[in-house]
Amino acid sequence: MDTFFKTMESPVGRLTLVASDKGLRAVLWERDNPERAAVDYGQKDNTHPVLVETEKQLQEYFAKKRRTFSLELDFVGSDFQKQVWEALLTIPFGETRSYGDIARQIGDPGAARAVGGAANRNPISIIAPCHRVVGATGKLVGFGGGLANKAILLGLEAPFRQATIFDQD
Repeated sequence: MDTFFKTMESPVGRLTLVASDKGLRAVLWERDNPERAAVDYGQKDNTHPVLVETEKQLQEYFAKKRRTFSLELDFVGSDFQKQVWEALLTIPFGETRSYGDIARQIGDPGAARAVGGAANRNPISIIAPCHRVVGATGKLVGFGGGLANKAILLGLEAPFRQATIFDQD
């Protein structure tokens, strides 16, 4: 299946958007490790409808005018990774979950470390919000885009953040 890409500027740096005709395949960071989310960029296409719509929705998100994304996604990974990435999509805007929470959600409570590995390899950053996954103590840990960008993304959502178990004494 052919893939297409375009880049866009954002508050977290230049992002590379990758799509197939089936849907969005990746949102990659400017200094992304190519081994983290091995995605074939394909050919440049600034007019591909999936890429144009993704850029529009990301711009709205960064402008605090969008809380959810409505895009067709084309995850490429192992069955376990896809299960974790689908679970990421259920984390509401402004909330966080721990790796253990995600492990329990997918029915494998002992798999917190494996969930962390899968979240780190999430190719569709921001849209599948791995930035909303934190350590068991609520600390910011492990993020493909870097912890500074994770903090920026969580900060964008902060005015809407719901209390979590980490916020309670």
